Amino acid sequence: MRIEQIYTGCLAQGAYYIESAGEAVVIDPLREVEPYLNRAEKDGAKIKYVLETHFHADFVSGHLDLAGKTGAEIVYGPGANPSFSAHIAKDGEILKVGKLTIKVLHTPGHTMESSCFLLQDETGKAIGLFSGDTLFIGDVGRPDLAQKAAHLTQEQLAETLFDSLRNKIMPLADDIIVYPAHGAGSACGKNMSKETTDTLGHQKATNYALRKDMTRAEFVKEVTAGLTPPPAYFPLNVMLNKQGYDSIDKVLKRGQHALNAEAFEAAANETGALILDTRDAASFAKGFIPNSINIGIDGNFAPWVGSLIPDVKQQLLLVAEPERIEEVITRLARVGYDYTIGFLEGGFETWLKSGKEVDQILSVTAEGMAAKAKLEDLHILDVRKKSEYLSEHIVGAENAPLDFVNESMAQIDKNKIYYVHCAGGYRSMIFTSILRARGFDNLVDVKGGYKAIKESNLFKVTKYVCPTTLL
Repeated sequence: MRIEQIYTGCLAQGAYYIESAGEAVVIDPLREVEPYLNRAEKDGAKIKYVLETHFHADFVSGHLDLAGKTGAEIVYGPGANPSFSAHIAKDGEILKVGKLTIKVLHTPGHTMESSCFLLQDETGKAIGLFSGDTLFIGDVGRPDLAQKAAHLTQEQLAETLFDSLRNKIMPLADDIIVYPAHGAGSACGKNMSKETTDTLGHQKATNYALRKDMTRAEFVKEVTAGLTPPPAYFPLNVMLNKQGYDSIDKVLKRGQHALNAEAFEAAANETGALILDTRDAASFAKGFIPNSINIGIDGNFAPWVGSLIPDVKQQLLLVAEPERIEEVITRLARVGYDYTIGFLEGGFETWLKSGKEVDQILSVTAEGMAAKAKLEDLHILDVRKKSEYLSEHIVGAENAPLDFVNESMAQIDKNKIYYVHCAGGYRSMIFTSILRARGFDNLVDVKGGYKAIKESNLFKVTKYVCPTTLL
């Protein structure tokens, strides 16, 4: 028997590969399926099932490609209604995989079709719970995402989740290992642990949502507290997961179209494609193609793309390190952005050598900002999440969350200079680049973000308050 968690930090997502006696299952696979195919080939195993815990909102699953390439059967829990062929399991149904069995536990609440998969060894002993977005380490799935589809309020979904946890999960043995679909950093829960597995017994003892003495009303209140609107791309990804999508092979072929500077510029002008520069913030600030936006590949790239580019069908032109083009296209496809139509061959250096117009963004250190503060009153924009800002911030700074950049833009006066920071410099450059493309040339990026500012001891900060949510 083999159980492997395949964790992807960018999405804070855990997929799972289980193998026994030449048969394998994959649970909640990512869009690119080669890693699962390679594992099965190495084990000499046939992938029998692709198990989906629910219709995912934060990423596009690889279920269709994986089933198409292996002949595996896609399995959902009760109530699922995909547009493609799949087995809709009954609550309590048993699936056989080699010498192991997997019991389907219908656990609605996060979504109505949400289900967990209970892995049992050849003696019938339960050893692992693949809990999807029903139960995380330190948290549970947010109950507000499926309101429209379920025709229920978030409070009603929370009550349903309360019953699922109490009736299906909490009665299970304490020594079972919990394998969730997400960890810290995912927007599918409020305040998940950095740990990606745990025993169910420890979760019963430490997870606020599993308190034995918790009433239904207390659960609803605590689970719904601190929720903010979900990223805009979530419902779009749900539809792709339910209705289908292009093969990842087709997406990669379409996107890997090399363009010289002239062809790149022409494509941008003729198609209205968005120029997405995926280099690091410091490199982008020194020089970039006018009107391009920066979302660095070395960060929470895919979730920020999904949150800030409203249309998954938006055509994209890429500026990236040449050796990372395929990676960028793949990571875009993970959240449903399949319409990359080309990339700048040779990267930004090609644009520089062409002699075409280049734009820049002014960046200063915390010390440089402090020197300015001695001469004049500064306007400081903190683009972190509201929860981060409320936890601790520079005295006098305004909160303008990147998550809601359109609303945040409304509070900016073009006649004033603003110093923009996030936690470490990644998000502030995204924010500044978006506004630069919209005609705001009065934003100065602060290198190193709040961390550098606080460590400089040159600015007064508010007293730290432990956040109740990370959304």
